[in-house]
Amino acid sequence: MRAEQSSLLYLHIAVLLFGGTALFAKLIDLSALDITVYRTAVAFVALVLLLTLQRKKITLQTSKDYLIAILLGVVVGLHWVTYFAGMQMAGIAIGIIAFFTYPVITVFLEPFFTQKQIKRKDIICAVVVLTGIYLLIPEASLGNQVTLGIITGVSSGALFSLRNLLQKRYFSHYGGPQTMLYQTLVASVMLCAFITVPPSALSQSHLSLILLAGIIFTALPHALFASSLRHLSATTAGLISCLQPLYATFLAFMLLAEKPSIVTFIGGLLVVSTAFYETWSVTRNKA
Repeated sequence: MRAEQSSLLYLHIAVLLFGGTALFAKLIDLSALDITVYRTAVAFVALVLLLTLQRKKITLQTSKDYLIAILLGVVVGLHWVTYFAGMQMAGIAIGIIAFFTYPVITVFLEPFFTQKQIKRKDIICAVVVLTGIYLLIPEASLGNQVTLGIITGVSSGALFSLRNLLQKRYFSHYGGPQTMLYQTLVASVMLCAFITVPPSALSQSHLSLILLAGIIFTALPHALFASSLRHLSATTAGLISCLQPLYATFLAFMLLAEKPSIVTFIGGLLVVSTAFYETWSVTRNKA
């Protein structure tokens, strides 16, 4: 198998595992915050072992980089809490569709970090995404769990966009696993004071699923994703990443018997196709 084919396989496996992460919002009977704390703690340990085995440097270059790492960890911690909370409230399919508004949100946040101007096509894309989200909302009330889950999912997407832009601007000189090592550490430490279920109260089932989420569905896909970029373009990686909602919805249907409605399918198609287009448009212009 050629290097490009191996990298493409790694990328698809990484995106499949990223999509599978959403399932743990339902599989682990804990709050979104507790899931985030334990998952990030396990992922941190796994990434330390991975970088040690690969004999790669763990320390950062400057004291300023440590401050940036803390900021990124805070943002990514809030992103993961809202990510899991959105899935718990709205379901896997709707929750991940709401989260996948982030490519369009990124377009509107990017001018605060670069000289890029918002174009007419970006406005049209935003309208399409809002239409898709509108189709998902069952009623305009925060008392509705699905509606609240959608808002939480979109908030998670906004935090994810902010993390990506900050990382690209101030932390892009570090590799994926090394970057995630510090973000998982900060997220876990920041949120651990608020857990409702202490480690001593975790069941064997909880521990097994947390280890699975932290190692196989967090540390491993980030390592595979970083590895795939050695032989694939950012365009290819970005476009294939748009398959994440499809993978997540398929896994939720197979493992949790969550069947999306026709309206959810149409709304999701609008959101994901717009994310696909925005990702293709941005990466094509930078190629």
